[in-house]
Amino acid sequence: MSKLTDVPKRILIGRALRSDRLGETLLPKRIALPVFASDPLSSVAYAPGEVLLVLSIAGVTAYHFSPWIAVAVVVLMFTVVASYRQNVHAYPSGGGDYEVANTNLGPKAGLTVASALLVDYVLTVAVSISSGIENLGSAIPFVVEHKVLCAIGVIVLLTLMNLRGVKESGSLFAIPTYIFVAGVFTMIAWGAFRGLVLDDTMRAPTADYVIKPEHQGLAGFALVFLLLRAFSSGCAALTGVEAISNGVPAFRKPKSKNAATTLAAMGLLAVTMFCGIIALAAATDVRMAENPAKDLVHNGVPVGADYVQNPVISQVAEAVFGKGSFLFIILAAATALVLFLAANTAYNGFPLLGSILAQDRYLPRQLHTRGDRLAFSNGIVLLAGAAGLLVGIYGADSTRLIQLYIVGVFVSFTLSQTGMVRHWNRHLATERDQAKRRHMIRSRAINAFGAFFTGLVLVVVLVTKFTHGAWVALLGMVIFYAVMTAIRKHYDRVAEEIAAPDGPSDDSVRPSRIHSVVLISKIHRPTLRALAYAKLMRSDSLEALSVNVDPEETKALRAEWERRGIDVPLKVLDSPYREITRPIIEYVKGLRKESPRDAVSVIIPEYVVGHWYEHLLHNQSALRLKGRLLFTPGIMVTSVPYQLQSSEAAKRRARRQQDWNAPGSVRRGPAQVRSKESSEPKG
Repeated sequence: MSKLTDVPKRILIGRALRSDRLGETLLPKRIALPVFASDPLSSVAYAPGEVLLVLSIAGVTAYHFSPWIAVAVVVLMFTVVASYRQNVHAYPSGGGDYEVANTNLGPKAGLTVASALLVDYVLTVAVSISSGIENLGSAIPFVVEHKVLCAIGVIVLLTLMNLRGVKESGSLFAIPTYIFVAGVFTMIAWGAFRGLVLDDTMRAPTADYVIKPEHQGLAGFALVFLLLRAFSSGCAALTGVEAISNGVPAFRKPKSKNAATTLAAMGLLAVTMFCGIIALAAATDVRMAENPAKDLVHNGVPVGADYVQNPVISQVAEAVFGKGSFLFIILAAATALVLFLAANTAYNGFPLLGSILAQDRYLPRQLHTRGDRLAFSNGIVLLAGAAGLLVGIYGADSTRLIQLYIVGVFVSFTLSQTGMVRHWNRHLATERDQAKRRHMIRSRAINAFGAFFTGLVLVVVLVTKFTHGAWVALLGMVIFYAVMTAIRKHYDRVAEEIAAPDGPSDDSVRPSRIHSVVLISKIHRPTLRALAYAKLMRSDSLEALSVNVDPEETKALRAEWERRGIDVPLKVLDSPYREITRPIIEYVKGLRKESPRDAVSVIIPEYVVGHWYEHLLHNQSALRLKGRLLFTPGIMVTSVPYQLQSSEAAKRRARRQQDWNAPGSVRRGPAQVRSKESSEPKG
């Protein structure tokens, strides 16, 4: 079966890589930026729109608060970036927020951070791809009509690309990310030039629309609450910042320095693009509404259910470049593509964090090992499955999904920065060098401010978004926390149970006797081989055991046994209900009950077939029996295989496939050298 899937597997993800080639997969800064920072960079495509959507509840007059909200987001972004630059220098091993919280605040805090990050990574994939589908749908109606199907298709494609390896996928993702960044900066520069120098009037396609406010004339606490909710929505621009601190081991040396530089570049690019789009949205009179069918009015009439509300970045690009222009099309395509690729931040963060958690026995051990292409394949597949499920449940609707977003990331921000404060306090207690102490005090101040600010934002997010869907993210965190705690308890219990004692124990004491039982259905070559093997073991007692299901077959078996003169006693168990497994289990348990210090060795002859479909026709009773015997204490189960001709043919096919190399898969040196060597006489 494995050979059946090997060819398509190699076509999709490429040839397996040796473990000693792991160093070749490390990333330079120019590739690491799009790999680890594509999420915060691409969030400028939907974060400004989320701010305007919330403000539209109070009508278009509330839009004049958007620059102040942008300033608050910028301050928060620089605070988080400065804080995480301390993290990557102090903890370069790749544990990120989880390692910081676990080391400084204890295992419970570490597990809380891990739960928050795992939820956030799943949401990153779901939100980014859903938003990309919506951007692409403004140009291709088919995509809008089949949102869920298209979104899941993109998830599958991204999964395959990441299974090929971090470096290979990063090289593919770099080009569209840089095109998107260049396109946004070109739009900001050209828009500023047209507005400030040429004094052109740029108008968005919705500039003439009127917003019917849901709550008119908000003031006092209601207005403050609305502004805080708009700010919390704008904080979506910060998602993915922590991925760089989790991915430090994937950077080239010097790892910490390169990661810190990438963090700074990411923060500067993200805030510039975010502020530029907010400013251009205000200058071009963009109009957005949470319920555009009823709340957007054109010429005195609501636009209706058929109206498709394009994202802010698309409306601004149309106002600046002109609808259908070359630059407009390029930016629209790059925006949709980079939103798909923004999920790559999670595809790199989730499997790496999952590997660390598996090493700490909080997740299944299968997540700790690397796959054929030196990527954490099991973690990648698990992330894809969870994101696909979420996209299906929420109908690939980014507006609904984004309400679940950013809760987890601010939980990890706050606990991580609090942990860093304790980290610096611990080191300051022993450090005597004044220069190092000044550096530590400065770093502690940055992390303390970061912990305070992100903690404040976390409270704002929880208060303003809880009833809008944030409770689902919190529920997901609780589920992850409970599952990981249960897994850790299981591994701890198993480790304690199987630990080898220092002194003698029942497991190291030799059994008094070995009683061997060979299971017999009829006399054939596998039976004779199993009997010969059992005699070779020199057991204290040996018997053959059969179950009487058909009296005629049992009578024929006894006659053949006597005719051949086999010198092993044959015992036949009655089975009035035609069962095979239960009588054997009860008989073996009876042997153990009679002599508890004896070991019982059950020998099962079985023949090996070569085709996967033949397994459906053979060996099912042997498999069931072995499965039951594994749960019976003191019973040793031995399979004696007999290879049929089809299995020998399968072995020859496997050997030929192993020796075969695809064209170009083996480097053989320059052609002229080969021809010279082949022309030399032998001997």
